[in-house]
Amino acid sequence: MKENHNPKAIYLKDYQKPAYLIDKTELRFYLNEDNTRVQSRLVMRLHPEQVEKCKELKQVPELELNGVELELVSVALNEKLLNKETLQVSEESLRFTPVTSILENDTFTLEIETIIKPHENTALEGLYVSKAMYCTQCEAHGFRRITYYLDRPDVMSEFKVYVEADQEQYPVLLSNGNQMDSGKLENGRHWATWHDPFKKPCYLFALVAGNLECVEDEFIRESGRPVALKLYVEKHDVDKCDYALQSLKRAMRWDEEVFGREYDLDIYMIVAVNHFNMGAMENKGLNIFNTSCVLANPSTTTDMGFERVEGVVAHEYFHNWSGNRVTCRDWFQLSLKEGFTVFRDEEFSSDMGSRTVKRIDDVNILRSFQFKEDAGPMAHPVRPASYIEMNNFYTVTVYNKGAEVVRMLHTLLGAEQFRKGCDLYFGRYDGQAVTCDDFVACMEEISNKDLTQFKRWYSQAGTPQLK
Repeated sequence: MKENHNPKAIYLKDYQKPAYLIDKTELRFYLNEDNTRVQSRLVMRLHPEQVEKCKELKQVPELELNGVELELVSVALNEKLLNKETLQVSEESLRFTPVTSILENDTFTLEIETIIKPHENTALEGLYVSKAMYCTQCEAHGFRRITYYLDRPDVMSEFKVYVEADQEQYPVLLSNGNQMDSGKLENGRHWATWHDPFKKPCYLFALVAGNLECVEDEFIRESGRPVALKLYVEKHDVDKCDYALQSLKRAMRWDEEVFGREYDLDIYMIVAVNHFNMGAMENKGLNIFNTSCVLANPSTTTDMGFERVEGVVAHEYFHNWSGNRVTCRDWFQLSLKEGFTVFRDEEFSSDMGSRTVKRIDDVNILRSFQFKEDAGPMAHPVRPASYIEMNNFYTVTVYNKGAEVVRMLHTLLGAEQFRKGCDLYFGRYDGQAVTCDDFVACMEEISNKDLTQFKRWYSQAGTPQLK
């Protein structure tokens, strides 16, 4: 891929709804040493707001799918193979205009086959191999390195996944949701299928294949239904998993009691390996962690280490609702999921330990790092108005200052009304991709307060000076 020397800024004011939606996504992965074949079958439709306009014009908009460093094998529309000459393939996209006959039906199918090379993927985004293990990292724009797709958070889809690999090298095959089936093949390979019934954007997709040990536990939900808890680690780390599992169970119980949020799948999995390139990622039902955020043993771990494990495990679990079930419409709204979830994990840690000590620690982070960011050339609002590289906005402003904005709402409304506002937010927007304004609007509706002035916290950079 050629280096882009003239990157263009992306602006919040230019946001437009997607012309197409993807209702169902079926993925088939054939993992091999030299390359990986990926087959996707997408059940798509025009965005409802496009249908009448397209019928009047008797034409449909161009379909542009994101894709980076992919070898395109074939594209089929409604099971009819498309001539490659009708496709526009660039370094970052696949574009073509579907036939107008799709206007006659609610949905159409798009089947795409690509070849990728995870062993050569040094970007560590999408699907890559590190230390003989396949792993994914798709937030924010990693999925486009796996297959051509509408790689944006406001396109939410139900995923089914088939993974096939060599059984001796990769005995564990994982993806999002509940495992549906598995089996062996005659050539020393095996397969597993996974289904996530809850629609999610592709940035929450996950796949792991490797030689890992599993430490198991169980959590009984408030409704009485059990959840299988599975923590996958390398063999030498098996003795360091108990605290993370106990922290997870405490977080699940706390979220039921304080926010009324019950876990939704039959299984909750964590993969912890020391070569994961980020701290942790909240992929739906399959969290992937760096071991520094999960492993703890009384003989080697400090008190601060135990606190870190408990806080990070809880943070990624809390994302199941504040980020996964209700996600952000666009990446400018990153604090909608991150600031809110940091507030939730701070409250959890306060209840598990000393609220006063936890508050002092959180304020020290603000004073030591966030205030400096606000006072320097990198100052930006909690909800930025533009960006050139999205990965640069995973900052203490978006996370920690964003959490303080949520905390101020909690203070202004009081705990009881804030909880009602959260219940309204989760209930109204479950399965949707929304904005910071939608979150604040729920608080306004519950409290009958005018929060127009308050919303300036989301758009104004810098630390206010009070007199």
